[in-house]
Amino acid sequence: MSHNTFGHLFRVTTWGESHGPAIGAVVDGCPPGIRLDAEDIQADLDRRKPGQSRFVTQRREEDRVEILSGVFEDDRSEGQRTTGTPISLLIRNTDQRSKDYGEIRDRYRPGHADIAYDAKYGIRDYRGGGRSSARETASRVAAGAVAKKVLDALVPGGVKVRAALVQIGEEAIDRRDWDWAEVDRNPFFCPDPQAVDRFEALLDRVRKAGSSIGAIVEVVAEGVPAGWGAPLYGKLDQDLAAALMSINAVKGVEIGDGFAAAELSGEENADEIRTGPDGRPQFQSNHAGGVLGGISSGQPIVARFAVKPTSSILMPRRTVDRDGHEVDLITKGRHDPCVGIRAVPVAEAMAAIVLADHGLRHRGQTGR
Repeated sequence: MSHNTFGHLFRVTTWGESHGPAIGAVVDGCPPGIRLDAEDIQADLDRRKPGQSRFVTQRREEDRVEILSGVFEDDRSEGQRTTGTPISLLIRNTDQRSKDYGEIRDRYRPGHADIAYDAKYGIRDYRGGGRSSARETASRVAAGAVAKKVLDALVPGGVKVRAALVQIGEEAIDRRDWDWAEVDRNPFFCPDPQAVDRFEALLDRVRKAGSSIGAIVEVVAEGVPAGWGAPLYGKLDQDLAAALMSINAVKGVEIGDGFAAAELSGEENADEIRTGPDGRPQFQSNHAGGVLGGISSGQPIVARFAVKPTSSILMPRRTVDRDGHEVDLITKGRHDPCVGIRAVPVAEAMAAIVLADHGLRHRGQTGR
């Protein structure tokens, strides 16, 4: 299987399967001299790991990360620091229940990648979906934590990358009540405290019905300098869209106002500019989501993506087996009723990886 690597100067390769002994990532292109300990990565992994509430899969994984290479420490380094060589990250799988998947060995789960993987490779790991499992996103989150450290080194004052769940099914937040501090106070990563009870009631109904539901996640990056990105085929928003689209179950991505911009007039959509108190240009709005012509404008970068309902449900679905026989299938095992919840830290990770890559590319081209 090819195409497991993302990025240009800051490159991330993930490896491993859902029910294999371990998963992990190799981060190549990280500059030397950056302080990096396992604890720096673990904080982000702890936000993504399963089993933390009744609204996510009950698979119990500690997701403890081990740094196998790319760092060095002695009495002169003032802590463990990156060496500029590949950083290998390992996360062991400890709570697989492969027996849950015996029934689907020769059957294709509707909505899953089973039939597509079989068509491409002629062989598939049916235990939890193997490589197509959302378990792989733990590797991305680990790599994203390294990317955040790179951004801190590149930009004085740092770049803050945050994401939130803004909609589950038809229940959406009220943006007037947005509070970033609220995101870490509830199991939904929801920025609107008034929406939490509605999300909870909806998910309880979905879980009891043995079904699932989709969601929308928004990611915001603040502190990105103007000038990152390159025309025409290295656009910042292009790479960001590709990164977010690569997350499991994502079916749509938009930057800034996205599809809503189609309903605006030219004068409404254009982000007007005045001179700010510091004499620098100051935008009056941010319909563009912080990117103009594929290059960052200095405004917050804003993107959203839609996550489809989890395909593993307890409701009988019609399908076929490898021999073409028509069968009915109920997917057993432990699954997220709304996979969009745990996609929030994954969104932050993928955005940070893109920004770290573009920050290094910008520095390499311009020297700034």
